[in-house]
Formats: sequence, C-alpha cells, structure tokens
Amino acid sequence: MEDMDYKGSVLRIKKCACDLLSLEEDMVDDSEDSWELMGRDLRLKSTFLYCDLNHVISSARDEHKKTLTDLANKLFDFMEELDQAVKSRSIPLTQVRYNDAALALQEVVMSLH
Repeated sequence: MEDMDYKGSVLRIKKCACDLLSLEEDMVDDSEDSWELMGRDLRLKSTFLYCDLNHVISSARDEHKKTLTDLANKLFDFMEELDQAVKSRSIPLTQVRYNDAALALQEVVMSLH
C-alpha cells in the first residue's frame, strides 16, 4: 500500500508540474480576473506539491532524501517569490519569477524515480 501512495504522490507532482508549466501563457493577460485566478491556482498547486513532496521525501532512501529536500526547498522559495510577483501584478517580474520556479520544478521532477 505504501508503494501505491508513493507512486500516487509522484504522479500528482508530475501533474501539478504540467499544470504549472502551462501557466506561462496566462502571464500576458493583465486583467483583474486573470491575476486572481493565477494567484489562486498557484497557491492550490503549491499546497498539493508541498503535501506530495513531503510524502515522497519521507519515503525516500536516506541518500536521496537530502537531495530531494534541497530541491523542494529551492522550489518553494521560488514559488513564494512567484506568488509575491503575482500579487504585485507586474508582468515582467512575474515572468522572471515564473522562469525561476519552472526551472526548479523541472529539477524536482527529474529527480523523482
């Protein structure tokens, strides 16, 4: 059962990654509704990522645990900066923060087995 939970967490992480990586197209719309929707989507996906990464890290072997923890911490630092950029409603700043978060997210996904 534990293996199924682990695999489910990995699949949800990959799904969230795909969803977040598809947000780039939404960053050119400067409407009030678009900013609100993007902010809510980021916070929701971040919550799922946090829960699933926590599960994956706690289930990982010791030699992989530190790497995953470091990558997850880096990702969530960038996600927090992205959330702040979205709240500021600055398209250029949001795009820069998004690129940082996207690279960190890709690193996390590549590190999952």
